[in-house]
Amino acid sequence: MADTLLSIRGLTKAYPGVVANDTVSFDIGKNEIHALLGENGAGKSTLVKMIFGLVKPDKGEMHLNGEPYQPGKPSDARRSGVAMVFQHFSLFDALDVAENVALGMETPPPMRDLARQIREVSETYGLPLDPYRVVGTLSAGERQRVEIIRCLLQNPRLLIMDEPTSVLTPQEVEILFRTLNKLKAEGTSILYISHKLEEIRTLCDEATILRLGKNVGTCTPREVTARQMAEMMVGSSFLTPEPKAGAKGEVLLRCEALSLPAPGAFGTPLREISLEVRAGEVLGIGGVAGNGQDELLMALSGERLAPQGAIWFKGRDVSRDGPSLRREAGLLTGPEERLGHAAAPNMSLTENAVLTAGQRKGLVKNGFINWIAAQDFADHVIAKFDVRTPGASVAARALSGGNLQKFVVGREIEQNPDVFVVNQPTWGVDAAAAAAIRQALLDLAAKGAAIICISQDLDELMEISDRFGALNEGRLSATRPVADLDVEKIGLMMGGAHDMEVAHDI
Repeated sequence: MADTLLSIRGLTKAYPGVVANDTVSFDIGKNEIHALLGENGAGKSTLVKMIFGLVKPDKGEMHLNGEPYQPGKPSDARRSGVAMVFQHFSLFDALDVAENVALGMETPPPMRDLARQIREVSETYGLPLDPYRVVGTLSAGERQRVEIIRCLLQNPRLLIMDEPTSVLTPQEVEILFRTLNKLKAEGTSILYISHKLEEIRTLCDEATILRLGKNVGTCTPREVTARQMAEMMVGSSFLTPEPKAGAKGEVLLRCEALSLPAPGAFGTPLREISLEVRAGEVLGIGGVAGNGQDELLMALSGERLAPQGAIWFKGRDVSRDGPSLRREAGLLTGPEERLGHAAAPNMSLTENAVLTAGQRKGLVKNGFINWIAAQDFADHVIAKFDVRTPGASVAARALSGGNLQKFVVGREIEQNPDVFVVNQPTWGVDAAAAAAIRQALLDLAAKGAAIICISQDLDELMEISDRFGALNEGRLSATRPVADLDVEKIGLMMGGAHDMEVAHDI
C-alpha cells in the first residue's frame, strides 16, 4: 500500500435495468499513468464520476493515500487533490482564459495574480497560454490547455483525463504526452481514458480493463499489442476493416467555390471549398476541431444555404434545396454532435429513427407515422450495429455516448444513401465498434455510394480513405491520394502553416 495512491475496493453502482459498476477493485500507484479501458457501456464514465464525486457508489470503498476517501461532490475531490479534465470542454467562449480558469476555482486570487500563475504554470509544462485571450478565438488544442492548466493550478495528486487527444493533431499529442510524463516525474498520478490503444501503449504504465461493469483484468500496455487489449475489452476477436477493390464510378457530388459566412461570433466561415467525390470512393477530410467541419457538413446537408458557389448532386444543382429534398434524393449526413443535432435527447430511438428515415424508409405516409414499421427499422439498426440498449423505446439520452453514436450512424447507413457525409463517425466508440462502423462505411462505398468522412482520427482516415484533404480555417487543401501520404504529413496539412512545405515534399 505504500506505493498506492488510490485504492478502489468493491465499488458498485446500479441504475434501473443496468449495473454500471459491479464490485470493481483496482489500485492506482504513485507516480503512475494508469489506463482505464473498456468498450462503450463498460462502466468507465460511472467509475470516474464516483472517483470525482459526481456519483455516489451504492457499495464499496476508496482510500486515497491510505486515508478513507468518500467525495460527496467535485469540490470535495478537488480539496483532496483529485482533478479531472472532461472529454467535453466546460468553457465560456465570450470570456477570456483567466476568467474561465477563475470560474473553476472556489477562491480565485485577484485576476492579475491569476494571470501571472497561468503564464508561469503553462510555460513550465510546455502548454503556453495567453491569459487574456478570449476562449472563443482559441483552437481546440488551446482550449484543452485551458482545462489542463485549470487543473494544474490545484496541484493535484491524481489527474483524471477522459479522451484527451480526440481533438489534437499528432504534433499536439506529442506535446501533451511530454507534459503528462513531466507531471508523473513530479509525483502526480494520472488516470487516462482513451479508445486510442496505440497511445495507451506509448504512454501508460498499467491498464485496467472493464467489461460489462466488471474488472476483467489488468495488463502492462507496452507488453501487449493494441489488438490484444481490444480483444480483452470486448471478450472476443473482431475483424479489421478491409476495403473491397473496385473501380470508381461517376462523380456523384461536386462543390464549386463554396463560401459561407460564419454562423456566429466564434464560428468558422467556409472559403471557396471545392471538392468532388465519385461512386465507390471514400474522401477523407481531416482537420483540428473548429476549422469548419460542422459548417461544411451543414452546407452539404442543406441546413445552411451557401450564398456563393454551387453544389451538384448526381448532375443536378441542389444549392438551393433544403435538407428534406436532399435527403429524399439520396444525400444523407451524420453530424458530430450526437445529442441535439443527430438525435433528439428526450425522444425514443424509434422516434429518432422517424426523424431522418421517415420518407426514405416509408415510415411516414400522408402525414401518418407507421409506428410498427418505425420500431422494426429501429430494432434492425440496434441489432445490426450492436447498440447496447434495453430496446427501441428507450430515450436517446439514456444511451452511452458510444452506443448512441452506433445508432445514429447505423440509422443513416441503413437508408442506403447515394452520398453519405459523416463527421466523426467513430468518435468515443471502442475499438471493436469503430472497426464495425468503418467496415460499414467501406461496404456502403463498395455498393456504389460516395462517402465523405470528416474526422480528427488520422488513423481512421488513413485506413478507409482513397483520397485526403485537410480543412484549416475554413479552407480545404487540394485532395491527394492517401497512398502518397503518411500521418506526419497529414498532421502538418491540418496545421495549415506547413501546407506549402508538405506540398513541396509530395
